[in-house]
Order: sequence, then C-alpha cells, then structure tokens
Amino acid sequence: MAVAGAAIGLAGCATTEPPGPAAPGGATMTKAAVEKPAVDRQALGEEARAHLAQAETDIQRARARRALWAKAWEALIGARESLAANDHAGAIRLARRASELARLGLEQLAYPAVKQSTLVGEQADHRRRSTP
Repeated sequence: MAVAGAAIGLAGCATTEPPGPAAPGGATMTKAAVEKPAVDRQALGEEARAHLAQAETDIQRARARRALWAKAWEALIGARESLAANDHAGAIRLARRASELARLGLEQLAYPAVKQSTLVGEQADHRRRSTP
C-alpha cells in the first residue's frame, strides 16, 4: 500500500513538458507566449514600399543639390532589388541606409569644403618666408 501511494504521488509530479520561463510575478509563461508572433507579410511589404518611397525622395533631393553620395545610390539600388526579390526586411534596411546617407550628404553642404582662412594664412606665411 505504501508503494502504491508513493507511485501515485510521483506520478502527480511528473509532467510531459518542462515549465516555461518565469514571467514577472512568479507565474510561468506558456509555450505560445514564448514564441515570436507571426510576421504579417503584407504589412511588412507595405512598410518596405513606404521606406523605399522615402528613400527615393531623399535621393532625389540630394541629387538636385549635387550632394548625392555613391553609397546612398548603391543602397537605393539594393533596396529596389531586395523588394523585387520579396526580401522585405533587406529592402527596409537598405532603404533606411539610403535615406540616412542622402540626408548626411545634404547636411555636408552646410560645411565649407576647405578652411579658406587657414589656407590664405598659410600661403601668406609661405610667401613671406620664401621672399628675401
């Protein structure tokens, strides 16, 4: 009788699944809560097209101001190719990169190409030293 009680007690403790990770508050999470949610392919495709449209606009703006970097253009081409191949995540990543580089090219216009005051000063110093 003691053996049967022990066997029943042990059978009640055995489970077929290991407990899930502990959630805040001490409760265990179910297996479905641990898995990543399904990605909506249509929503991801729309997001990729929106990022690509923004990148196209940013590239056009940089090109019009003659501030387009080659890497920005390459990223835009890569984003177009990724979208055509239904690689929505890659298209989003490359479109963001193209937009970022186009914006940086436009920001670069705010800075002078060279420091003219320094060059003028250096040239004047050089001329003073070279004349007898």
